[in-house]
Amino acid sequence: MTLGLGPPRLATQVEPFEEVFSAHFAEIHGYVARRLGADAAEDVVAETFLTAYRKRGSYDPVRGSVRAWLYGITTNLVGRHRRAELRALRALGRRGLDPDQEGPEDRVARRVSAEGLRPGLARALAALNRGERDVLLLVALAGLTHEEIAQALGISYGTVGSRLSRARAKVKDSLGGANPMEDHHG
Repeated sequence: MTLGLGPPRLATQVEPFEEVFSAHFAEIHGYVARRLGADAAEDVVAETFLTAYRKRGSYDPVRGSVRAWLYGITTNLVGRHRRAELRALRALGRRGLDPDQEGPEDRVARRVSAEGLRPGLARALAALNRGERDVLLLVALAGLTHEEIAQALGISYGTVGSRLSRARAKVKDSLGGANPMEDHHG
């Protein structure tokens, strides 16, 4: 997929970028909503695609896929909201969700969002450093491969593996050896 890159005449075309937006908006939005909540997702995703559009001339397909490039931009922007994410994770770790305040659509969204994590898992994620949390959530929430994460974050493949290994070990240890992927909704 091109971004209107290459010869200068293509760098100003909007149509190829509209294809990028159409192809990746829902996925990027879902990822951000699971990390920061629906309210923050609108702003972060809009800023992601605005940044991508402005920087489309600097995109280099040799360095990675459009998808990985967009997740890199997104992760940097999520990092700006790190304090809000940590506050939400810590609050959830203290009290959990209030089931009386959610409707049926919220219960469905809760099953796939960071807001739906049980308190222990939320506390464990909040305790990770930013690099570990970013790698873990890019795997768990976005389904990126190690190679895509390396491209998105501008780190080596080996660094992805070591951060992911440390993050998983810390989360598992924080949960008393429990697997956070087993029955964390009930």
